Amino acid sequence: MVTPEEFYRGKRILVTGHTGFKGAWLCQWLLSMGCTVSGYALAPDASSPNLYRMLGLDKAMDSTIGDIRDATALQRAMAKAQPDMVFHLAAQALVLPSYETPMDTFSTNIIGTLNLLESARNISGIKAIVNVTTDKCYENNETATRFREDDPLGGRDPYSASKAATEIVSASYRHSFLQQAGIAMATARAGNVIGGGDFAQHRLIPDAVRAAGSHTPLHLRHPESIRPWQHVLDVLHGYLLLGRALCEKGDAFAEAFNFAPDEAAMTAGELTELFVQALAHPVMVTRDTPSGAHEAKTLMLNSDKARKSLGWKPKFTTHETIHATGEWYREYLKNPEEMDAFSSSQLTLYTRKL
Repeated sequence: MVTPEEFYRGKRILVTGHTGFKGAWLCQWLLSMGCTVSGYALAPDASSPNLYRMLGLDKAMDSTIGDIRDATALQRAMAKAQPDMVFHLAAQALVLPSYETPMDTFSTNIIGTLNLLESARNISGIKAIVNVTTDKCYENNETATRFREDDPLGGRDPYSASKAATEIVSASYRHSFLQQAGIAMATARAGNVIGGGDFAQHRLIPDAVRAAGSHTPLHLRHPESIRPWQHVLDVLHGYLLLGRALCEKGDAFAEAFNFAPDEAAMTAGELTELFVQALAHPVMVTRDTPSGAHEAKTLMLNSDKARKSLGWKPKFTTHETIHATGEWYREYLKNPEEMDAFSSSQLTLYTRKL
């Protein structure tokens, strides 16, 4: 049986959003398997730590800095890369900023995806696209339902609505253009991904690390909110399995797939308490005054489809996820210049579980 490393070795892969948290981990993993990796994304924030820079990916892959909404620049980058596969991660991926800049959120997530799909169908050789959306794309009526892939789409906040719209656009392009072009495209729905190297604003784990480093309080907006927390490498493993299935079996896997943990979801307050223990740095936690912007209280996914058809399942329990994440940030707070080697060691340890 062909191993994942053997399958991916030598493949030309384009990753959009490669300068982000998940994108950087994905590029590191692809490079470790012998892929030729190209990226297209906005420049990393120069005022904040960034995993892409920590891993030295600018020297290990062909990186194009650009806006996913710039169709001409994206087309040029894709033509240069001539990828066999595309992992589309570029997005405005945060709920609170989507209230502050709704136009940017909708245009980045919808028009950006349209640009990607339109470019792909005009480049020969692309066999598969894994289009990453979110677990927040479902119409959430707070019934504590584990959403399945065929549940209705929706979204009250601009981010969720933009991703639901992206799912609809993707389905339209799949049936109208991509199948005829021989491109198998699936959407991957996962969210509340944690792990070392995330430094985004308005995310619980990065906010906790900043609070620990600056000795300032961590303000929780909604400690009672329930989410399916999962490790970044578990989610990326799902993306890689999906990408391979699309290449090998084509349109049979050109659908939506959920990726979520086996265990019961955990509240933000519970996660914070366990993470602060794993971080082993004192953090004062307070409840912040809610902003008034709507955020779903309960969000859970059913991943039976990915388990049965892809053979995917999380390799980390929720507690192992929190421990591995705390371990990464403990090392970062001690030796921020040495995170390339430490991240590689975490990736190696994870792949031994596969």
